[in-house]
Parts: sequence; structure tokens; C-alpha cells
Amino acid sequence: MVPRRLIPLLAVLATACGGGAHHETPAPPPPPTTVDDPACRPPLQHPDPIVLVHGTFAATDWELIGPALARDGYCVFTFSYGDGGTGEIARSARQLQVFVDDLLTRIRARKISIIGHSEGGLMPRYYVRFLGGAAKVDDLIGLAPSNHGTESPLALEGAAFGCTACAEQEAFGSPFLTRLNDGTETPGSVDYTVVETAYDTVVVPYTSAFLRGPSSRVTNITLQAACRGDTADHLGIAIDPVALQWVENALTRKGPAEPAFRPRCA
Repeated sequence: MVPRRLIPLLAVLATACGGGAHHETPAPPPPPTTVDDPACRPPLQHPDPIVLVHGTFAATDWELIGPALARDGYCVFTFSYGDGGTGEIARSARQLQVFVDDLLTRIRARKISIIGHSEGGLMPRYYVRFLGGAAKVDDLIGLAPSNHGTESPLALEGAAFGCTACAEQEAFGSPFLTRLNDGTETPGSVDYTVVETAYDTVVVPYTSAFLRGPSSRVTNITLQAACRGDTADHLGIAIDPVALQWVENALTRKGPAEPAFRPRCA
């Protein structure tokens, strides 16, 4: 028989040696700090990883938005596709489908949010509508997206040099756009935010970026409506501090960006 006075000491020794029932709570993963960190795991406050999708010719600069969102605590990943965004858009959307499925499995997340610039805001809509993305995308935020094509001669010039995606983004006569925009433009339960600049000379007219849909799930923003002095153009919108604020607003609330939000103007 063990003397009663030794029982507390034996209990302490048993716990120290692993014989007790005590289990330490695992430490939460460290907050994200960089873009494309393969070890990143979404924290509880930001469970949806962010996928950044560049535009045609991969002419998108994520040096502002990517690191800023990583510092905000999001897992942020960049996605490259379609020969620099020049290939057939439907094929690029299937590449996005594979990328998203792999990402969700790898980091154990349920949904993603997408921020796309130019074609990168248009192409994911094909993924959402036709490839099952509606169940896997929380927010789709387009920066100067070519949602209804463009009347700019740049599309014609690009098509002449073998850019299939350029031809598919022509405002008139594009079977791709006709199919994509037939019926509902904003399917599923996805929240859609479009941020556009009145100084866009690539997506022409700039209003062709805007989407039709219920206000509960669709917000269309013109930068100059809140910040009249903002001169960001088609490429500059991705590195515009005001556009970044609209992106952050959309990501941190239920639904798309709040139309009444007032960003800090430079």
C-alpha cells in the first residue's frame, strides 16, 4: 500500500512522464506574412485563402495588394495561366479549377476568394458558372475586369498576333462573351465586387466592366466616385491604394463591398 502522503508526489511524477491525462492545446499556426508561402494555413479570422489572378499578357503588378493582404492575415497565392493569359479563356478556367482544388486540399480550406485584374476578373466567372466554382468561391473581386469585352483596338491588335484571349474579349462578335453573359451574369452565392477606373483605356467603355445582379451580392465601384482626384489607369488600378481599400472592405464583410464605404483618398 502506498502511504497517503506520497500520493500527490506520485501524481506529479506520472504527469511529467506522460502517464497523466493532461493534453496541451496545440498552438495556432503563425499568421501569414508573405505571398505564395506553401506552409501558410488560413487563420480562423480569415479562413478563405486569396488567389490573385493576373490579366492578359500577365501584365499585372501585385506588389501592393499581395503583401498588404498577407500583412492583414490572409493566405495569399498567385496563379499564372494560359501562356501569360493569351490562351483560350475556357482552357485557362480549367487550369484555375485544378489549381483551386489542389489548393483547398493542400491547406485544408473550404472556399477561396479571388482577386482578378482585367482578364483575371473575367476568366474566373467562367470557372464559377460552368466548372463548379460557385461552390468554392466566396468573393470574386474584379479590378478593371473585361466582363463585357472591350471596344479598344488593343484587342484587335492582340488577336492579330495570335492572342486567342484578346479575340475572345472583343466587345462585338465574341461567342465566348455571348455564352458567358447569357442569362445570369452573377450565378451562385458568390459575392461580386467590381472596382473600375474612369481612366481605363483598355476596357472600353470602362462601364463594360460592371456586372448586373442583386445589390445583396453585386457592387460596382468607380474609383473617382469617392476619390475624384484618383488618376489610376487600367494597369495602375492594381497598385492603387484606393482600390486596395475597396478590396479589403469587400473581404472583411458579408456580401460584396459596401457601396457607402468611403476610402481614404490620396
